[in-house]
Amino acid sequence: MKPKGAFEKLKQQDRVIRRNIIMDSAERVFATNPFHKVSMRDIAREAGIATSSIYTYFPNQETLFVEAAIRDTDILISKLREYLESSREVQVEEFINIFIDYFITHDAYFRMVSLFMLYGSISPDLVEKVNVITRSLLDVFDTLFRKKGCTGDVRMLSHVFFAALGGILISYRKYPGRSEEEIIRHMKRLGTIAKEMIEAYIRR
Repeated sequence: MKPKGAFEKLKQQDRVIRRNIIMDSAERVFATNPFHKVSMRDIAREAGIATSSIYTYFPNQETLFVEAAIRDTDILISKLREYLESSREVQVEEFINIFIDYFITHDAYFRMVSLFMLYGSISPDLVEKVNVITRSLLDVFDTLFRKKGCTGDVRMLSHVFFAALGGILISYRKYPGRSEEEIIRHMKRLGTIAKEMIEAYIRR
């Protein structure tokens, strides 16, 4: 017979799995509509579960959206930090590759966040949660620039570079008449040009 602690651990693991299934399903739905136009019933249908089951984990679709966005942004942050901490000589081009590749392989997350940037607004009690994860992502960009020897207003450079990469993704992710490989190469090349523009600004 398994000890009580083992059962509690299994229950916790099951809870994490269920939360992730719900968030994955929500992302696919949020990828096609802004979250304020999505109902819990829509998400439940995508997940193949009862609507009431979602409320066990999330009080409303707005909270579900924020939690899903935080989860995937946190994974991106971990990947970028891992690169910055494991490399003696950091290459901005590799940082760009990791950033763009993550959004390529997490397409629902990319589209969900893009819709939010265009149409979203969240309640004041959730704003700080979004701000915290956004600041954490920008902290990683700060680290990149400091490792490259930048001084001065590093945070402003991080804002510019983050906005540039985000704009490239939004503008060219579904570029017509190009293969997936051509699109990815083009976006990474544009990211490198944006990097060179920032470097020219730093040197002036």
